[in-house]
Amino acid sequence: MLAEAVVAAEDVPPFVNSAVDGYAVLAGDVGDVPVRLRVVGEVAAGGFTDRVLGTGEAIRIMTGAPMPAGADAAVMVEDTERLDGGEVLINKTVPRGASVRGVGEDVHVGTELFAAGTVVRPAVAGVLASVNARRVRVYRKLNVAVVSTGDELVSDGSVLRPGQIRESNKTMLLPLIADAGCRPIDLGVVRDDEAALEEVLRLAAINFDAIITSGGVSMGEYDVVKAVLSRIADMRWMQISIKPAKPLAFGLLASGDRRVPVFGLPGNPVSSMVSFELFARPALRKMMGHADLDRPTLFAVADEGLPRKPDGRTAYMRVAGSFGPDGRYHIASVGAQGSHQLAVTSLANALAIVPDGNGIEPGGSVATMLLSIA
Repeated sequence: MLAEAVVAAEDVPPFVNSAVDGYAVLAGDVGDVPVRLRVVGEVAAGGFTDRVLGTGEAIRIMTGAPMPAGADAAVMVEDTERLDGGEVLINKTVPRGASVRGVGEDVHVGTELFAAGTVVRPAVAGVLASVNARRVRVYRKLNVAVVSTGDELVSDGSVLRPGQIRESNKTMLLPLIADAGCRPIDLGVVRDDEAALEEVLRLAAINFDAIITSGGVSMGEYDVVKAVLSRIADMRWMQISIKPAKPLAFGLLASGDRRVPVFGLPGNPVSSMVSFELFARPALRKMMGHADLDRPTLFAVADEGLPRKPDGRTAYMRVAGSFGPDGRYHIASVGAQGSHQLAVTSLANALAIVPDGNGIEPGGSVATMLLSIA
C-alpha cells in the first residue's frame, strides 16, 4: 500500500518506437499498393540506426525498436513480402502515425501515477519499474499475533481426553489474517494460567503490531483471558446486536511508547470468523492505509428464502452464492446456522445481512457480503 503519491520522473516510452514487427516507411510511399520499396537497414529492440529514411526506402524494424529519422509509419510484417534484390513488397496502405508509439504515450514526466493508498498490485509494480521508481514509501504489512487459550484445546494430534476438543479457531484465523494483507504470527495454545498468558501477551505487544485472541469475552464471571486483559490492558467488553458474534472485546495494550490493539473475538468458531470479518479485518486494513476497508457488498437474490425469528439482532447468515445468467448474484443458505457449526460454514462464500424480523422470502433481495469472489 503506497504511503505517498508517486510522480513519474521519466517518459514512457522514452523515445518514438514501433508497435509492430515490420517495416518503417514513409506513409506517402504506401498510399497506392502494392508498392516495392528498397530495404536500406534493420533495427532491433535495444538497437539504433542513424540512417535517415528517404523516399522509396524502408527499414526492417522490430517491436519496441526506435523509429528511424524520417519514417512516420510502420507496416506489419504480415502485410509485406520480402523480395530478392533487397526489396520489400508492401501490400497495405497505412496512414501517417500507424503503429508508431510516441514519447510519453503511456506516461508523461511529472504525471501523478498513483495516489497514496494505492495497493501495489502486479501491474502497479510494473509501472513503478517502468519509470525507475525503484524505492517508494509504503505501509508495511502488519505483524499480527494470534493466541488461543484453554486447557481443553488439543493441537498436536494426540488422543482427546474427556472434556478436550481440537483447536480450530487459531488455525482458521491465521489464513484470514493473511488474506487481509497482514503477516500472521502463530503464538500457539496457552494453557489456562494467568502468569503464562500475561507473559505471552506482553511479549506480543513488544514484538508485534496487533494481537488477536479467541474466547473468554462473554459475560461469564471468570475467564483467564478476561482476567488478564482486564488487568494489563485498557479494554472494552461489549455485547453487539448481531448474530452470531454477540460478544466482542477491544482494547489497547501499552508497550513503551506504543499502544498495541487487542481484538478479543468470541470462542465459538463461527462467531470468531464473523467477528473477525466485521471488526478486526477492517481495523487491520485501516492501520495499513487502506481506504476500502470492508468486503464487497451487493444485493443478492435469496433463491430459497432465509427465514429467521425476531430477536433484536441483525443476522449474518452463511450462504453460498454465484452470479446467474441474469447477471444478478443468487444465494442460498449452506444449512445449519449455529455459531458452533464450522463444518457447514466452510461451504459459505458470503454472509447475507438479514435484518431483525422474520427473514427474507424466496426471491427477495438482501444485502450480502462477499467473502470470496471466486
